[in-house]
Amino acid sequence: MAQSTASGISRWALRAVSIAVCLVVWPTASTLRLNLGLVTFVNVPPPTDVFLAAIDFVQSTKAFDHVTSSLRRVASGYAIAAFVGVALGLAIGRSRRAADVLLPPLELLRPIPAVAWIPLAVLLFPSSEASMIYITFIGALFPILLNTIHGVENVDPRLIASAKSLGGTQSAILREVILPGAAPSIVTGLAIGMGTSWFCLVTAEMISGQFGIGYYTWESYTIQNYADIIVGMILIGLLGMGSSALLRWIGGLLTPWHTVGEAR
Repeated sequence: MAQSTASGISRWALRAVSIAVCLVVWPTASTLRLNLGLVTFVNVPPPTDVFLAAIDFVQSTKAFDHVTSSLRRVASGYAIAAFVGVALGLAIGRSRRAADVLLPPLELLRPIPAVAWIPLAVLLFPSSEASMIYITFIGALFPILLNTIHGVENVDPRLIASAKSLGGTQSAILREVILPGAAPSIVTGLAIGMGTSWFCLVTAEMISGQFGIGYYTWESYTIQNYADIIVGMILIGLLGMGSSALLRWIGGLLTPWHTVGEAR
């Protein structure tokens, strides 16, 4: 027990040191305006400027609208992606015919970056809001889908055979064997999908002309408010990291057998 506690403390200490190193390198490079050839810090604002910009953002009247707009878009696109990705993943992982029908077009669409979907999204949907939700949906869909397929395909076939020999129906096998066996991989896909949803947010909100953290970041770039760019980036990173961590925590609660196995 003591060894486990010491190990946990050392891990958190190492993480704190890594953040501290970044916080030392960043102001030093910005203050000295280092130009390393491939990388230059001439126009990168120091942390003090970013901190002041963050305070201004929090105190602004539009901060609430920016944050809630982005949360709504990510939540909507992600929820649809989670439902569609898990459903398609279960079908493809369990049925060869479904895999032959569904997987080829999905694999064709998967490498297309989110930014390439913007013109088509504008044409497909009657409102910019629906277009932005679609972009975040696309960003989350494929990590969830592929991890679900991987989880289903890696369920021990002996467990399925045993369930069949005991008279289990297809629905009972899916509910009692396939889903619990694939759940850890599905949870991983859901966490990755949440991260990619936030990753695609800036791309999605390029369509918008009013509110959103991604729009705020892009607008700051166009008017050359460099400190505000970093504020937007950090905010997206914190929200993405927090939501992914929340999903992993919920997944750990829902899959205690997997957590226990890892601890051992």
